[in-house]
Amino acid sequence: MPDALEVRDLHKTYPDFTLNKVSFSLPEGSIMGFVGQNGAGKTTTIKLIFNMIARDGGQIKVLGLDNLHDELAIKQDLAAVFDEIFFVDSWRVSEVEKAVSGFYQNWNSAQYAGYLKSFELAGDKKISELSRGMKMKLMLAVAMSHGARLLILDEPTSGLDPVARDELLDILLDYIGDGARSVFFSTHITSDLDRIADYITLIDHGHIFYTGKKDELLEHFSIVKGRPEDLTEDLRRKLIGQSATREGFIGMLPAADAQGLAPAVTIEPPTIDEILVYISKGEAR
Repeated sequence: MPDALEVRDLHKTYPDFTLNKVSFSLPEGSIMGFVGQNGAGKTTTIKLIFNMIARDGGQIKVLGLDNLHDELAIKQDLAAVFDEIFFVDSWRVSEVEKAVSGFYQNWNSAQYAGYLKSFELAGDKKISELSRGMKMKLMLAVAMSHGARLLILDEPTSGLDPVARDELLDILLDYIGDGARSVFFSTHITSDLDRIADYITLIDHGHIFYTGKKDELLEHFSIVKGRPEDLTEDLRRKLIGQSATREGFIGMLPAADAQGLAPAVTIEPPTIDEILVYISKGEAR
């Protein structure tokens, strides 16, 4: 399966932060969740993919093309939805197409009209009158109406109510349904990724902690809980992000290290959110 997005040894240095040799790839026809705590490097990586900032090293390929040498061609097949809308508040929904369609060779007016109808976006509504959920749907309608094969989203579900989030996730699943389109989805709401992601890339302080299939990430770790007397020195050294009180302890282990523990120790599968929280504590990075 070819890659929709390939990032190799990506490097960017700021006075107070370094994106350090970041590498990952997104297979075509898949959804990848991109997760990490605030300041981990998610937005920097996305800006580098779009060539919005200059990189210090590495290579990025989008649909097999170099994002620097083939930038104009790539951006015909690339679309973005960010957490803020960039359309003018005084525009009406019906005026958005006129403003943006000229930038895309493959703009499809019929498809755009179909999305507006499906998303129940009234043409006479001003941008300023739309709810946050409706604004996200409008941005998706634009992003998906010019034949884009890779959709990059940066926190699109932040601030949405559960119903609007659920609708947006259904839209993304439908978008990749033909197997030729892909989604790179940066979000803090990891429960969204539990539902729709095929792959996860987890970035921590500018380094890739994990990249690969979501199911393999979840199978790789275990949450362990036990009594104070079960916390041996060897277990203490291995635990990731442990918390201990007089009542007991809890932490995360690689699943292979969770074998052979005391019978009283409880072993549970983690969620993506738990994995993110424990590694972000930084005690066993």
